[in-house]
Amino acid sequence: MSAPRTPRKVLGRLSLPERTFVADALRTETVGGVLLLLAAVAALIWANVPSLQDSYDSVSHYHIGPEALGLDLSIAHWAADGLLAIFFFVAGIELKRELVAGDLKDPKAAALPVVAALCGMAVPALVYTLTAVSGGGALDGWAVPTATDIAFALAVLAVIGTSLPSALRAFLLTLAVVDDLFAILIIAVFFTESLNFAALGGAFLGLAVFWLLLRKGVRGWYVYVPLALVIWALMYNSGVHATIAGVAMGLMLRCSRREGEEHSPGEHIEHLVRPLSAGLAVPLFALFSAGVVVSGGALGEVFTQPETLGVVLGLVVGKAIGIFGGTWLTARFTRASLSDDLAWADVFAVATLAGIGFTVSLLIGELAFEGDEAMTSEIKAAVLMGSLIAATLASVLLKIRNGQYRRMIEAEERDEDLSGIPDIYEEDDPAYHLRMAAIHDRKAAEHRRLAELKAAERERLAEVTGGAGEEDDRRA
Repeated sequence: MSAPRTPRKVLGRLSLPERTFVADALRTETVGGVLLLLAAVAALIWANVPSLQDSYDSVSHYHIGPEALGLDLSIAHWAADGLLAIFFFVAGIELKRELVAGDLKDPKAAALPVVAALCGMAVPALVYTLTAVSGGGALDGWAVPTATDIAFALAVLAVIGTSLPSALRAFLLTLAVVDDLFAILIIAVFFTESLNFAALGGAFLGLAVFWLLLRKGVRGWYVYVPLALVIWALMYNSGVHATIAGVAMGLMLRCSRREGEEHSPGEHIEHLVRPLSAGLAVPLFALFSAGVVVSGGALGEVFTQPETLGVVLGLVVGKAIGIFGGTWLTARFTRASLSDDLAWADVFAVATLAGIGFTVSLLIGELAFEGDEAMTSEIKAAVLMGSLIAATLASVLLKIRNGQYRRMIEAEERDEDLSGIPDIYEEDDPAYHLRMAAIHDRKAAEHRRLAELKAAERERLAEVTGGAGEEDDRRA
């Protein structure tokens, strides 16, 4: 007879290596998210203080770069097309790692974040479309509310101080990786108007050389960085959004470990580049993209124009319903069950948190309404408003369950045998139970020793008390 199969748990406990990787990745993303939050606030202050407004516009629109190479771009353009290529390079490595060593490697495990991400993009797009059509607005911005900003979401978690369990954090991270993949496809397919086939062919040739050098084991940043810059410039001039070059190069890196390797090349490079992405590239993009003029009238218009209202509803309502519905449907039709420590309210809270669509949403908003500066600013304001509402709702929902999360984290971190590995990962190891038995034996021996000491002290006190009473009687 075959052994009974253990029912698969949705958002169950991670393996120890995956948990360690997720913790390291989220630590960097959380710090980067706080910097991103600060950059967005700085941009809003810079753009809205009357004495500083002109300087913000001057810096954002200041052009720099070789015009002969087609790279005479504004500072804001460099931030969106240049610096974000670093962000998407890291996203490409993350995606590759998830495909070869993470949750996406197992089709059954991959079904949950993939379906949740797809539903979390389709429903916001549908919400935007219905809102725009009913209000007679433009459909150009349908893709704006489809993206989730993992760094900003984690920054919110850092600010509210919630002890979100590692399984939910990993779900949020994997969901965002899949979300980034489809956002990249949307940018490549729907926002490429004309192609320069010569430049595109050069970019593909450069990518082929990049791949060949990796396969030959060539090392040295002085080889790859100049080549990456050439590939990026060719991709930009081809008409395809330049961030696609970053994703393509990230996907080419090997993310599986070979014998004797502590880290794969992809993991090593990601470890080096992620702080540059989260700590510099994305915050600078936010600084030159989030600077929209905000006033009472402008905020009111966000809820009256069909395009901006569609973005807000897409982020706040569409994301929550889409991700929660996709997760529930996956659990329902794969006969999986939710982890015993979690409730569906937790999934809904994380789905609401995914409505924070900052970095990529701002980028898609610029691409969707390119040439219409007024609408672009209004869409950015809608992204900020929608993200703020989603963050506030998610914070309230997560705070309600924060006590339960704290107990789960304590259980995950407990290491009573001091082995350096949490006890929860050693429950099937006989050596762990022998170590715990020895620890309990020592504790039992110590308690027996203390019991004997206390008993002896009690007898001595009783004798002293009894002797004193007899002496007093004789004197009397």
